[in-house]
Amino acid sequence: MENPNNQFQKVRVKLPRQGEFLGMIDQRVGGSRMIVKCSDGKTRNCRVPGRLKRGLWIREGDIVIVKPWEFDDEKGDLLFKYNPSEAQFLRERGYLQGIENQI
Repeated sequence: MENPNNQFQKVRVKLPRQGEFLGMIDQRVGGSRMIVKCSDGKTRNCRVPGRLKRGLWIREGDIVIVKPWEFDDEKGDLLFKYNPSEAQFLRERGYLQGIENQI
């Protein structure tokens, strides 16, 4: 990424770990719940955990990390939200191809 002085700056981006998926917010359902299209091809009903509720502002189209529940694969928790520059970095590296192809 370039900063105003035309120097390249390193971007550190958190990537999903084992059992986690990248997702795009499709629809806000209400409260702290939303419908998320995940990189594994599934659509999940996800929630924002209590420890992140006040600090995580989410809109449709945001890129997030989703951790599916162990006992119900159709639901999950949102663990992290990418800012626009991090999402652009993921697009350039090809991490979001599975999600953007579904749209």
